Amino acid sequence: MKIQTVPLEWVNVTWAAAEPFIVSALEHSSGDYTLAHVQSLVTSGQWLLIVASDDENKIHGAATMFFYNRPTARVAFVSTIGGRLISSDETFAQLKAIAAQNGATVLEGAARAAVARLWSRYGFKEKSILVGVKL
Repeated sequence: MKIQTVPLEWVNVTWAAAEPFIVSALEHSSGDYTLAHVQSLVTSGQWLLIVASDDENKIHGAATMFFYNRPTARVAFVSTIGGRLISSDETFAQLKAIAAQNGATVLEGAARAAVARLWSRYGFKEKSILVGVKL
């Protein structure tokens, strides 16, 4: 499986194939983003679209990632992920390489408990529990 970013000029061409995986990821989210929000952030270049494809270029997973700076780190934040994007040490190494190529020193993401347990095998540790209430 090859993990790669989709260049901004190809996002609209690739979106239809990646969309089902993003939809799947959003089903498990807290509702902070809709599919339209994600598509807008990706097509505007604020978020990266990342896909996992096989040798025939069939997409088997997709993710979105954005970057921000803290005083001591540049964070690559996985905002959505669905399908078979991180299913092995090899694919995780490719995802880390994408983050590092964009200057990231830390890779993070919000995850439900089951995904957090799964990702712990790649060295992820729980940093905090995010809670919220609408005002």
